[in-house]
Amino acid sequence: MGPGPVNVHPRVLRAMSADMLGQFDPEMTGYMNETMALYRRVFMTENRWTLLVDGTARAGIEAALVSLVEPGARLLVVQAGRFGLLLSEIGQRIGAEIRTLDIPWGEVATLEQIEAAIVAHRPQVFAAIHGDTSTTMAQPLDGVGALCRRHGVLSYVDATATLGGMAVATDAWGVDVVTGGLQKCMGGPPGSSPITISDRAAAHIMKRRHVEAGIRGADLDEGPGALIRSNYFDLAMIMEYWSEKRLNHHTEATSMLYAAREAARVMVEEGLEARFARHRAAGAAMSAGLRAMGLTLYGQDACRMTNVTGVYIPDCVDGERVRARMRGEFEIEIGTAFGPLAGKIWRIGAMGYNAMRHKVLITLGALDAVLRAEGYVPPAGAAIEAARAVYDRS
Repeated sequence: MGPGPVNVHPRVLRAMSADMLGQFDPEMTGYMNETMALYRRVFMTENRWTLLVDGTARAGIEAALVSLVEPGARLLVVQAGRFGLLLSEIGQRIGAEIRTLDIPWGEVATLEQIEAAIVAHRPQVFAAIHGDTSTTMAQPLDGVGALCRRHGVLSYVDATATLGGMAVATDAWGVDVVTGGLQKCMGGPPGSSPITISDRAAAHIMKRRHVEAGIRGADLDEGPGALIRSNYFDLAMIMEYWSEKRLNHHTEATSMLYAAREAARVMVEEGLEARFARHRAAGAAMSAGLRAMGLTLYGQDACRMTNVTGVYIPDCVDGERVRARMRGEFEIEIGTAFGPLAGKIWRIGAMGYNAMRHKVLITLGALDAVLRAEGYVPPAGAAIEAARAVYDRS
């Protein structure tokens, strides 16, 4: 019950046990097409280029940035937590000129602040984190895509921590590229990064197109743009691998494709609105239960992620001892924190297969018991009753 990875849905585990298929086997390419269609629904988009990047969520982030941002071009990043800092670091490594919109941890950027930064810095690409698990805050993104288009800027959003648990409204936001991961709200294992790419961004990426010498044919033209500085994360080649051309790029991670496909099938069968409501209820119940213990939540309620809750560690207890006892006595993991929040808050997740009433109640009951054993005595039974009340209302 930490900020991820979380327990994998049993259907996803079973799907991963299926045997291998050749990468050009018609059954395999059929699964690839099905996966593209499923993730259009997950990303709430009509984007043709909706596919998987093999690797954990960071692989999708790096593929997006290295393929969008040309060497020497300007990248504007919202830095409001650990993962905004990560975007800047990746940008530096690929030779981008970094500009930042610095927001205090626990807060989010306003649309006015974003526009002012775009006007001031004139970037080629604007990048932001939707839900940053280091701060448990969700950045509002309504209007960001239209703003970027108005100023001729490409937009990128990392939705690793929210995809499958909160609405990642790609088309409604109007953003160009969004990436995610399986290991959080999607209820899968780490190892595959879903990505969706607008036609506008695809055209930009294809201008940087370069085909490996060993598979290049006379019918494949080079793009006039700067070479993408990675072979593995070259989205132009990955897109052609997933297209009708099936231009060979890498050996597809077959078991991870099975996992990604099944995770999306589970989500679509549940229904997006029902799934988002399940995560909202779990997050609200967890928050209510923690507050009923007399604990203080971290960050702003208005922008709190539904699937991860930050809570201050009481002064009278050792946060790591509490985590160790939760794990040792109850087999429940809760998260520590990073950077300026290290040792100050716990991050407690309720996402994917774990965003369930009984798991929230068990976690709150276990934390109550451990805190009592460590010398912090919450009001008896208050956490469970407060969480139950939230569930009853929902």
